[in-house]
Amino acid sequence: MGNETVRIAVDAMGGDHAPEEIVRGAVQASRDSGVEVILVGDVPRLKPLVEAEGGASCRLVHAAETVAMDDDHPAERVRRGSGTSVAAAVQLVKDGEAAGMVSAGSTGAVVAAALLRLGRVPGVSRPALCSPMPTISGFCFIIDAGANVNCRPHQLVQFAEMGSIYARQALGVEKPRVGLLNVGEEPTKGSDMAVEAHRLLRASPHIHFIGNVEGRDISWGHVDVVVCDGFIGNIVLKFAEGMGTAMLSLMRDELRKSWRSTIGAALARPAFMRMKKRLDYSEYGGVPLLGVNGVVIVSHGSSNAKAVANAVRAAVATVREKTPALIAETMARHDRAVT
Repeated sequence: MGNETVRIAVDAMGGDHAPEEIVRGAVQASRDSGVEVILVGDVPRLKPLVEAEGGASCRLVHAAETVAMDDDHPAERVRRGSGTSVAAAVQLVKDGEAAGMVSAGSTGAVVAAALLRLGRVPGVSRPALCSPMPTISGFCFIIDAGANVNCRPHQLVQFAEMGSIYARQALGVEKPRVGLLNVGEEPTKGSDMAVEAHRLLRASPHIHFIGNVEGRDISWGHVDVVVCDGFIGNIVLKFAEGMGTAMLSLMRDELRKSWRSTIGAALARPAFMRMKKRLDYSEYGGVPLLGVNGVVIVSHGSSNAKAVANAVRAAVATVREKTPALIAETMARHDRAVT
């Protein structure tokens, strides 16, 4: 799309801090990055917030219903009608009114809306969330990070293919190293599903599979793409987020215990700030739902304005890189090669 302005739909009612933080972040992205933003939600509630933030250029689209974060059946809410803000935002992508969408709302609702309205890329049985994870050497990607609780072996192979495509774009690595998250390195370790997935990954000519990886391998940068089901992936991701926050808090407490350590902390402050930035989920804003026919970015439920702004920028980058089309083209080429 070159330098052409990109239009992104934002589910303004999704998330723990909606709509205030969502509006603030969306307006910030529009103002700073020149993105055209469509805010979807309860317009009477959104309009004064947008005006207060100086977001006159943001378009508003009304959607009367909201899927609550604690809704027991978010997917069913979306399937029953198009009146929810998340469904309306996805529909804008389907209709070509927006090039992509962002939501910090219920992951189940976002996935259901994307599948129902955009559909899957041919050759992909289930879409997956591909989330960055900081390592000592940069970043790797975890896929699936929470879209699918139960998976079959061949679906993990599809995740590996999509993750490899995304890692090539994001990391610039020609042959991303792919590892299967397991309890041991041996091919026979783990559940029956893991053993069969290992066999299929090893046999795939399109994946640079390095074998099983354990949880401790992720942070050391031994792998570029970590493949697992969404149940495990989401636990790993949230544990890492919590551990990063806890470690920073522990360091802060220890450095305040004496005047010597306080002086040392002042000298090391730039390094600590860089470390905090690498561990802060709001820096990347949101993660792509790979495998659907459109750009869908899922943000953390507790996203603040900074995270939302970065999620909008992530959506723009994914649109410009034409990731859904590249996945579709690659999966089709691999299918032809197999047959």
